[in-house]
Amino acid sequence: MTTRARAIADKVEAFVRETVIPYEKDPRAKGDGHGPDDALVYEMREKARAAGVLTPHILDDGSHLTQAETAMVLIPSGLSPLGPLACNTMAPDEGNMYLLGHVASPDQKAHFLKPLVEGRARSSFLMTEPADEGGAGSDPSMMQTTAVRDGNHWRINGRKCFITGYKGASVGIVMAKAEEGACMFLVDLPDPAIHIEDVPDTIDSSMPGGHATLRLDNLRVPADQMLGEPGKGFAYAQIRLSPARLSHCMRWLGGCIRAQEIATDYACRREAFGKALIDHEGVGFMLAENRILIKQCELMIDWCARVLDTGALGTEESSMAKVAVSEALMKIADNCVQVMGGTGVTGKTIVEQIFREVRAFRIYDGPTEVHKWSLAKKIKRAWREAQG
Repeated sequence: MTTRARAIADKVEAFVRETVIPYEKDPRAKGDGHGPDDALVYEMREKARAAGVLTPHILDDGSHLTQAETAMVLIPSGLSPLGPLACNTMAPDEGNMYLLGHVASPDQKAHFLKPLVEGRARSSFLMTEPADEGGAGSDPSMMQTTAVRDGNHWRINGRKCFITGYKGASVGIVMAKAEEGACMFLVDLPDPAIHIEDVPDTIDSSMPGGHATLRLDNLRVPADQMLGEPGKGFAYAQIRLSPARLSHCMRWLGGCIRAQEIATDYACRREAFGKALIDHEGVGFMLAENRILIKQCELMIDWCARVLDTGALGTEESSMAKVAVSEALMKIADNCVQVMGGTGVTGKTIVEQIFREVRAFRIYDGPTEVHKWSLAKKIKRAWREAQG
């Protein structure tokens, strides 16, 4: 635990507990059902700016905290579903800022990254495609969206789905396939060539703009807005995806720590059959199990973060962490709902929302089964190599 990270983390936790949590009762926190209103987001960000906790994982000189330090800061930001939005540590912005910081040109950083770091804009990452058209989901090599050179521009056509935060975003990162291979493009949003077909209702509701289905109809992007080099889109995606998976683990661990606090308070105050609920083994053991799982999550996140801090891509380690932590968080959230009985399935506390959000997290950034399949392939490959 570095001194600088501990100091930042303490400020973030105090801000979330004292300033952000009261916003959970604000009607704007539910917005249109697809996430909080942007007006609420930017109101909270102004308070975060004043408190010195806006974009706390990126330092004034533009450098990032280490991944291990980032964990210390992002976990307390997640104590409320609104916390990452207020502190500007939420997906997809946090992952997009990380990618742009590593790949974007100086001009691209000035135009696209700067407003994100300042918390004055939101972004989206346009990669996933509709399954009914054979598009890219967990397998990005199935990319159907095309990019064709058009003079000093690129012309992009295709459809995207589950594009988190698109509605209301100002910055877009579009993935498409060209003759050279997969490419990434930076786009100012909204653009008239990108049409919102649908914003489906989903189980989660923490991210503004929902998860839109889009149609890209002859989107023209200037050549100097390609991110990095043509054909390296998948490599750049790996730069983003491993830390982004781990950041999700950090934020939702914070949410489950909060759920555990609420469930514990409920179980210690509520009495049934002549004693406090926590004194019944069936209840107390669930909270004890949660305590163990929270510690396991902390250790798994720290281990993976330190691997990433060596400069390794950490693809295997981030898959392991994503599986272990998301499954553990699901059990923690489920136990908290169960401990609280009927109250646990109502909106009277944030526990019900955390349960929904964590259930979605088991799918987002790669379902558990895809990560296990990928790990099994590596196990088989290692076995073959060991046979000589």
